[in-house]
Amino acid sequence: MLKSNRLLAGLLAVLFVAFLFTIRDVMDQRVVEAGDTAPKFTIKTENGQQIGRSEFPGKLLMVNFWATWCPPCIEEMPSLNQFAQDMKPQGVTVLGISIDRNEKAYREFLQRNQLQFLVARDPEENISSSYGTFKWPETYLINREGKVVQKYIGPRDWTDPKVVNSIRALL
Repeated sequence: MLKSNRLLAGLLAVLFVAFLFTIRDVMDQRVVEAGDTAPKFTIKTENGQQIGRSEFPGKLLMVNFWATWCPPCIEEMPSLNQFAQDMKPQGVTVLGISIDRNEKAYREFLQRNQLQFLVARDPEENISSSYGTFKWPETYLINREGKVVQKYIGPRDWTDPKVVNSIRALL
């Protein structure tokens, strides 16, 4: 009986230590904010282009994390698509990174919606996790120096003149 009590106590101690390490890891997760250096990443887009934080063509890189199962993400897609077309000549590159695990749903969405900006899929959520993203959609504006100059949580009307003018001011 005494031996089994010691064994049980040892097991509880090990589980408690594992629990503490898990809590610490969750608490230490970095959440990227405006002013922070954006985590580096490279991803292959649907058109075969390798793009990342450090090799984008333009003055600003807009990274939008989204998913087909996210109603607010889908809601903002038409205005984001229009924004991408309008702002490309001014040096803004839009990159939509889908976190969809369901490749079929992702491909069907792309086929139906003919997005006019760079799109890629990160089903393991490696990139969004490195940014500390846990709400979708979430959008980051990153300058050529790799700094996050603006962060948006939640859907936007990307054609709203106030939003467009605030982004133009960053160019």
